Amino acid sequence: MAGSEAAWALANASVPVVLHEMRPVVQTDAHHTDKFAELVCSNSFRSDDWRGNAVGLLHEEMRRLGSLVMASAIPAQVPAGSALAVDREVFSDAVTAALTAHPLISVSREEVRSLDALLSSPARGGSVTSEASDEGGRDSVIFATGPLTSPALADSIRNLTGEDSLAFFDAIAPIVHADSINFDIAWKQSRYDKEGPGGDKAAYVNCPMDKAQYEAFIAALNAGAKTEFKEWEKNTPYFEGCLPIEVMAERGPETLRFGPMKPVGLMDARTGKRPYAVVQLRQDNKLGTLFNIVGFQTKLKYGAQEEIFRMIPGLENARFARLGGIHRNTFLNSPKLLDSTLRLKAEPRVRFAGQVTGVEGYVESAAMGMMAGRFAAAERLGRALEPPPHTSAFGALLAHVTGGHITDGKSSFQPMNVNFGLFPPIDAPTHGPDGKKLKGEERGRAKKLAMAERALGDLAGWMNVNL
Repeated sequence: MAGSEAAWALANASVPVVLHEMRPVVQTDAHHTDKFAELVCSNSFRSDDWRGNAVGLLHEEMRRLGSLVMASAIPAQVPAGSALAVDREVFSDAVTAALTAHPLISVSREEVRSLDALLSSPARGGSVTSEASDEGGRDSVIFATGPLTSPALADSIRNLTGEDSLAFFDAIAPIVHADSINFDIAWKQSRYDKEGPGGDKAAYVNCPMDKAQYEAFIAALNAGAKTEFKEWEKNTPYFEGCLPIEVMAERGPETLRFGPMKPVGLMDARTGKRPYAVVQLRQDNKLGTLFNIVGFQTKLKYGAQEEIFRMIPGLENARFARLGGIHRNTFLNSPKLLDSTLRLKAEPRVRFAGQVTGVEGYVESAAMGMMAGRFAAAERLGRALEPPPHTSAFGALLAHVTGGHITDGKSSFQPMNVNFGLFPPIDAPTHGPDGKKLKGEERGRAKKLAMAERALGDLAGWMNVNL
């Protein structure tokens, strides 16, 4: 995602790019194709509502800056309520087609095992994306290998920085065939009947549980056989935003009922009442033949997955197109290692982008790729480019990556999704357009809208000066 956006930004600024991709020569544990921007976890880019959601705001900012990811999502979009979800194959096909057709992008299918070779070679206009040359005629590089960086290249970066990369686990949710869902039990409804594109109010499939079914399900999760980790994977922390379902269950019997299985905003079509707990499935492909189980990333063994997930009412005869899995992600201590334009302080010809910088999520990774590409293009062309304002989604996320968090003099940097908590504070409106005083959720929504409108206004000002 990040490498694709970085290469696109560079090439569209008239800077030639060599895009190095190791697949299919060397595959990862999570990828299945050689296409760019292959989605290995969820097929959702989350909320597309810029007025009330930080990731939706980031979507809008990316569109205004010419994002390849956002453009490629249009032909691939599938129903998902107010979220932006895509058919993963159509999406990656669109990204791949755009990159390979661009006259200034050359694709090299090989594993890059060390940055030394790229940094010492004559300038090729190149990128892992190597994108440009410095005054000495050598390449500069954007390191956008994502969370599954090959061990040899990770060692090269570790040697260059003198700083061990941190790591966390990221898990993959299972996908079921739509025609194996029992709609005598399950029903379609978006939470709170919230409308998506085209007025759709039924983008999700809901599988209800009563109290006894829920408690039996939790017991089975706790008892289910789990994946045994390799020695190098042990003692690696999970990212809190993507916990395996069984890890959440271990934290307490009610954890899932207040997490991905919360029943609020839903009504069982058979009983007319809110269920005790709900498992939701979201459309995963354009044809509507596949659905992924929302929030059910897992490290259960395959046999246990099939047995336990068929305990879910409506999925008793489920056929799985893909079972869940787990892999280790790596990220840098970016506030210590990177400057405000994502350059490596120890070697300014190297930039980092994407999830390896310590952002979490497809959209956030792509956004950092866009920024790295634009910074690199400006540098190559001898132009000044200030970082975007902290009041924008781009700026807030970039500030998190390059500013970090310090507690008692120690860095506590961890991966982060974009959220309004990263933005500078703003005075929340106290009254609505009708003059009535705003309270509770109304005031919260008004505050988010005010932050979003400020973000887009400040971003427009930045674009007028810098682009």
